[in-house]
Amino acid sequence: MNVEQLPLEARQYIGDLELANANWRTKYTQLVDEYRLLLYKRFGRSSERVDVTQELLFDSSEQIPAQDDGTEADPVTVNSYTREKRGRKPLDEKLPREEIIHDIPEHEKQCACGGEMQKIGEEVSERLQVEPEQIYVERHVRPQYACRDCEGSGDEDKPAVRIAPAIASIIPKSIVTPGLLAFVFVNKYVDHLPFYRQERRFERIGIHLSRQNMSNWQQQVFEVVSPLIELLKHHIQNGPAMLMDETPVQVMKEPSRADTQKSYMWLARGGPPDEPAVVYEYRETRSSQHVEEFLQEFAGFLQTDGYPGYDKAVSGREDIIHVGCFAHARRKFHDAAKASKKTGAAHVAIAKIKKLYEIERLLRSEALPEKEFVRKRREAAEPVLASFEQWLDGKVDRVAPESLLGKAVNYALRQWEKMVRYLDCPYLTPDTNAAENSIRPFVLGRKNWMFSGSPKGAQSSCAMYSLIESAKQNGMNPYSYLRAVFEAAPRVKDSGDWATLLPWNILAENGPAP
Repeated sequence: MNVEQLPLEARQYIGDLELANANWRTKYTQLVDEYRLLLYKRFGRSSERVDVTQELLFDSSEQIPAQDDGTEADPVTVNSYTREKRGRKPLDEKLPREEIIHDIPEHEKQCACGGEMQKIGEEVSERLQVEPEQIYVERHVRPQYACRDCEGSGDEDKPAVRIAPAIASIIPKSIVTPGLLAFVFVNKYVDHLPFYRQERRFERIGIHLSRQNMSNWQQQVFEVVSPLIELLKHHIQNGPAMLMDETPVQVMKEPSRADTQKSYMWLARGGPPDEPAVVYEYRETRSSQHVEEFLQEFAGFLQTDGYPGYDKAVSGREDIIHVGCFAHARRKFHDAAKASKKTGAAHVAIAKIKKLYEIERLLRSEALPEKEFVRKRREAAEPVLASFEQWLDGKVDRVAPESLLGKAVNYALRQWEKMVRYLDCPYLTPDTNAAENSIRPFVLGRKNWMFSGSPKGAQSSCAMYSLIESAKQNGMNPYSYLRAVFEAAPRVKDSGDWATLLPWNILAENGPAP
């Protein structure tokens, strides 16, 4: 019996069933994709690299079929490379060396014929020796002088007892030295060792430094060096381009907030390309108001991820060009590719984005003038972008919006206008990876210390991260940089003196830190 011959109510009922069936099929597909992605994230590699010729981890018994949407995947070029020579790499020539001679006894240097054996060569082997940190006490002695004849009455303009001035210290009347402070802070913010672990390390070598003392020192140092943090902030705000990112942090003892509520660490990276700086700021929320406050003195290119708070913050600001991030779009296609059982549309998108990065890499290697670089990048990238946008437009109505692929396609189209703006700025790349790389040390450290004990502790942590990451961005040894800042800080009198302690200025004066 033909469906059209059925009563109206029956046809409507069948139609409702077909619609419900289609919805359930879509939901099922979505859940299967999410399940496969979770399996991959749990058991697969964390790398975002996708090999279109490799079978997925959980479907290794199946053959990968050809493209399922009628579109051929772009060819993937595999660069040749030279295999490194196997074996142990030589130790760095810059390392100090202690030579130990293992000679034969004198009587063995006589030959049976009566002649004396001559040295004809030597066999050298090198081993790496390690000794615990050298910790010692600086004993500062200031002799006192007085006149026994007049007891000071002969020169009343000067004190009767004369002594050299006390040494300047970033924390007066304490046992700390710049080297100790730099060591403690590098341990925490570079090597991710919380203060309580450092306390135990010091105890093992017979030194008692409580975690509370180290925390107090951090707060006192922050109060001294805060003008330097402000200079870093203004340096970024006055640059031509800025990258921003944010990540959650748990902070205890926030006023009128529960300890379980989520706070945020905000990051900004910018400044001239040859003088990059990074600044962290703690805020209680993820509100766009914090972005607006940071951008008040900024004009130029702002590159971020797709968080809507950034859009709201720059709304109405004609002096700010908001740029998107291709890495975030690629990440969504990567998830879709890993959740799929076969090479398909997600791999096509990844291949197209890869072309943009290849163009970027090749042109950056040529060290072109800024205007020439922008022109050549446009000429090379615009055809790829046009092809990619056309592909997205053709795909959006053919995939379920709730699927991982549908979410990736829709995200890319929503962000498209912003993502392509990087072409106009020679200081930007297609993504915000530089900002993510700067915020990663904080994320790694957070896994160890888990939370900040107070808002003041979160603020002082931001200062330490800002100094350390800015030093690293300029190729400096974080320990050497912190030590130089802490040694000079007690003698600083004005902002001009603080400016001499910016990483690039110390580099210009002293060269790279050891």
